[in-house]
Amino acid sequence: MLGMNPYLHFMGNTGEAMRFYRSVFGGEFAKSKRFKDVPGGDNMSPEDQEKFIHISLMMGNGHTIMATDSLASMGHQVTHGNNFHICVDMESEAEAERVFEALSDNGKIEMPMNKTFWGAYFGMCRDKFGIQWMINHAPSEP
Repeated sequence: MLGMNPYLHFMGNTGEAMRFYRSVFGGEFAKSKRFKDVPGGDNMSPEDQEKFIHISLMMGNGHTIMATDSLASMGHQVTHGNNFHICVDMESEAEAERVFEALSDNGKIEMPMNKTFWGAYFGMCRDKFGIQWMINHAPSEP
């Protein structure tokens, strides 16, 4: 395992929240994308296009807070308990698959492990205790 970081979910105010966390913890923003930047984003409302599909706040020593805007237009609802995932970065696809299978056993698969448009091998599940996980393997670039 390479690392484990929180992935937070907000209802449209991710930018505001992440700027707040930067003011508290310091760090720099990296790897941010808005919904307008991804496949299908041009079919969204102008308001939804400007929301974050992903943003990372790199705080040093390997600590990162990541976040996304949940979209009411897509039926998303953020409530206490579903407003975060634990994101685990794995060293290989095989390790990612093993961990995903173990965590999703007697739980619920939200997104099966698969190759993504951003180049990672990625999946999401909820374990049998209700904890939400994102399992990620991003191959290093040559």
